[in-house]
Amino acid sequence: MSLIKSISGIRGTIGGQTGEGLNPLDIVKFTAAYATVIREKIGAGKRGRIVVGRDARLSGEMCYQCVSGTLIGMGFDVINIGLATTPTTEIAVTAEKADGGLILTASHNPIQWNALKLLNNEGEFFDKATGEKVLAIAEKGDFTFAPVDQLGQVTKKDYTNYHIQKVLELPLVDVKAIRKAGFSVMCDCVNSVGGVVIPALLEALGVKQIFQLNCTPNGQFAHTPEPIPQNLTQISGEMKLKKADVGFVVDPDVDRLAIICENGDMFGEEYTLVSCADYVLQHTPGNTCSNLSSSRALRDVTRARGGVYNAAAVGEVNVVTKMKETNAVIGGEGNGGVIYPEIHYGRDALVGIALFLTNLAKLREQQPDLTVSQLRATYPPYCIAKQRIDLTPEIDIDKLLATVKAEYGKQSDTEITDIDGVKIDFPDRWVHLRKSNTEPIIRVYAEAATEEEAQKTADAVMNEVKKFL
Repeated sequence: MSLIKSISGIRGTIGGQTGEGLNPLDIVKFTAAYATVIREKIGAGKRGRIVVGRDARLSGEMCYQCVSGTLIGMGFDVINIGLATTPTTEIAVTAEKADGGLILTASHNPIQWNALKLLNNEGEFFDKATGEKVLAIAEKGDFTFAPVDQLGQVTKKDYTNYHIQKVLELPLVDVKAIRKAGFSVMCDCVNSVGGVVIPALLEALGVKQIFQLNCTPNGQFAHTPEPIPQNLTQISGEMKLKKADVGFVVDPDVDRLAIICENGDMFGEEYTLVSCADYVLQHTPGNTCSNLSSSRALRDVTRARGGVYNAAAVGEVNVVTKMKETNAVIGGEGNGGVIYPEIHYGRDALVGIALFLTNLAKLREQQPDLTVSQLRATYPPYCIAKQRIDLTPEIDIDKLLATVKAEYGKQSDTEITDIDGVKIDFPDRWVHLRKSNTEPIIRVYAEAATEEEAQKTADAVMNEVKKFL
């Protein structure tokens, strides 16, 4: 069994002994530490309020009961929004003017996992310093619970319709155009909360025909929930049979979006953000941002639209920080995560769907027969290869990466970035090496014009690393 503690929360497999898996004792300890940090921010005399939402995992209700009871015991009122996406929970925090939020989801992890994601009063993930403080307090067990006359209370609310309405109100979302286009859309929501939200969103957007796959939110994931090609064979086949215009796949907490072409081909999760950004930049000129391991295609379309692209360290909180620093009009991560500040600073599949369908609808006004695969072909062609190098625990990974940086820095045609591991940019390709936060490995991502070139680039750098070892 596994328990992973990080600045963004606690994640683990359900069951096991204390400290080895995600069980009630660990949930209580970590929730109490989170509440302690929030209490320090708002002051001892104020009655705090925390929003709690969860995905449809089998362990979700158990986790909620532990979290809710602990927050009540710490003197906080709980706003229980029930089954809710991660972006819905983030929006609910600001709508409620709450002091923070907890999302109970292990995102794309398999069924045996669950997690607590920590939000501040802006509905955004904790920065590194605050996250480390939570970890330190949890380790010490230094909590002060409330006396009986100061215990919190629970209020139940539903924010799904509120979130959908906020998406519909975005200036660049055109419901009339989508309705006029008469789209047929297929969605795969992997038996989690997306099964409640995505069909409702599509209906509100005016989609003519909706084909639902795995939309019963029972937590019995029909396939491995990460929305990557090897897990999406079912919808790929169904797209051809039903002749849908486009398919959308979300992960269990609906912050990642994968798009499927009309012929069953993958649009490519790296290109979810690229496509949405290209549409936004046509109407709102400005800057963009993604993490170092995301496709260069975003940089290309940004420059083509007259904007400036910036890269951030891997991690949503890092991307959001860089977006704010550079006044980015849109950003996100290459895993299908679209961050659109016009609505909130968080990855949001609902926003991605609405922007994508609006763009496709408007393009079809000029090209009625335009397909999603043809739209995909208009973007810069890149392929990413993802590898890893397994290391023994005693190896100094930081020293190893410094050696790689020095070696490749000697080459005149390379640009080195070291804000998160080492990224080596060649004129026509790049490779990014970064250490894992949870195991002794180096993740190696490479991108080039073809899959073969990307793999060759990754292999070449991996061979050099092995020489240094």
